[in-house]
Amino acid sequence: MSKQTFALEIEGMTCASCAPHVEKALAAVPGVEKATVPGWQSGKATVELAESIEMETLARAVADAGYRANPAPNHEAAPRQSAAPTGPTDYDLIVIGTGAGGMAAAIKAAEAGFQAAIIEAGTIGGTCVNIGCVPSKALIRAAEHYHRAGFSPFVGVQTQAVDLDWQTVRAQKDALVSELRQGKYVDVLAAYPDHITLIKGWASLTPEGKVQVGDRTLSARGVILATGARPTILPIPGSDEVETLDSTSVMALDTLPASMIVLGGRAIALELGQAFARFGVKITILQRSGRLIPDHEPEIAEALAGYLRDEGVDVRTGVKLLEIREREGEKIVFAEIKGERHEFRAEQVLMAAGRTPNSDNLGLEEAGVLRDRRGFIDVDEHLQTNVPGVYAVGDVTTLPKFVYTAAAAGGIAAENALGLSVRSLDLRGLPAVIFSDPSVASAGLSEREAMRQGYAVQTSVLPMDYVPRALAARDTRGLIKLVADVATDRLLGAHILAPEAGEMIQTASLAIRFGLTVSDLRESLFPYLTNVEGIKLAVLAFDKDPAMLSCCAV
Repeated sequence: MSKQTFALEIEGMTCASCAPHVEKALAAVPGVEKATVPGWQSGKATVELAESIEMETLARAVADAGYRANPAPNHEAAPRQSAAPTGPTDYDLIVIGTGAGGMAAAIKAAEAGFQAAIIEAGTIGGTCVNIGCVPSKALIRAAEHYHRAGFSPFVGVQTQAVDLDWQTVRAQKDALVSELRQGKYVDVLAAYPDHITLIKGWASLTPEGKVQVGDRTLSARGVILATGARPTILPIPGSDEVETLDSTSVMALDTLPASMIVLGGRAIALELGQAFARFGVKITILQRSGRLIPDHEPEIAEALAGYLRDEGVDVRTGVKLLEIREREGEKIVFAEIKGERHEFRAEQVLMAAGRTPNSDNLGLEEAGVLRDRRGFIDVDEHLQTNVPGVYAVGDVTTLPKFVYTAAAAGGIAAENALGLSVRSLDLRGLPAVIFSDPSVASAGLSEREAMRQGYAVQTSVLPMDYVPRALAARDTRGLIKLVADVATDRLLGAHILAPEAGEMIQTASLAIRFGLTVSDLRESLFPYLTNVEGIKLAVLAFDKDPAMLSCCAV
């Protein structure tokens, strides 16, 4: 008998521990070789069968565990499909794109002894190392040092002006990019000469599921699309006539402008806007939504906006962009705020309002690969598109846009494409960080999301001035907000605004992923005089006044 899979829709999963419960129930059914639930929020499960099993048997096992199972549309008792050609192929795996997702896929194939081709039309390394995470964080850190160089946190005043050498800052940023691109991408590919072939050129899919590169047509057992995304250019009237900056070009400026308007109010806009403000550029942030980072907790958004304004950044929200013009070397953005027309003038305009997938001219329509209305590629829980054997990972997909998500997905997609396993990408407790100062970090559900999903929630909000480490460092900006389920006591979400919040969030991320309760965290030991101790204090603040606690959170 050929191996079969059932794709199931699971109802009733309400917390992080539900997924392993369903997995365990399904795996215990005789004849089930493997059960996978990618996360309680997915509402999905997949079982691999070593022998024929009726759907009713699987549904009964799930029901006994306290949940409900139904066959997913078009997947009932269907053999797992594969695009593997019946004849010989050029490679076992073809990967399009050399970013984090593509590299992880090719390396996974090589480590398993397969032959992989990885195709790149541009610069090796993709977005993160070349024009994303690495250069932006290098500039952010340089801006932070420059901002703090003449400021004493102990007396709270400016003590000495420091000159900025932008050319040196930019050169150091470029040198770091080159070093990491060589060491983490070029040299790594070269370490697999017998298993990974790098092909330079533009790749596209053919209607037969093969890959066209120039005049070559290549075949493989599986294809992984990892082509990434690019900055979005807002369709504002006049934008086709006025030269604007994006997140790539702004980091390559020869000279710093005196002023800059930033269009957007999420991660990229805030990170780069604050960095250039600290370099001495007069920054105006125009955000369409009623507040900055609208997907985050309102307490955090409001506090961060206040800190930015304290640094001299002009933050405007609820902005309707009307048009953009240029007159006598000055760029003008016309906008409407609360029914009133405004003009904002600056030397440069930075568009930082999201990403557009690099899914054009890849032959997706010809191959039948589906995309959403914005062009992002749809994938299932196994990272496979609707076309058997064609997978996609990273920013070109509908998945969260993080380099670590792309890398994890790349390895899993390679395993699935090569038949090594049938794995899903587990996004439970996924951590996210915005590298502003103070930075924003989150994991799990917001209060609003939890309530929308039907939880009876309790929240705890702890200002950072209750955290001894923050007091000792003379920097008490920020807060910690925790969201918990009243019924089960489980931690549902954690949201932090604090210096180096990204270094604190992993504790909460693991707690959410593995279904820990508020009581579990309350009874855990946290090291004193660390910012992460703030999570313990926030936990205690669910039912205690933090002002009444002694040191070491007791």
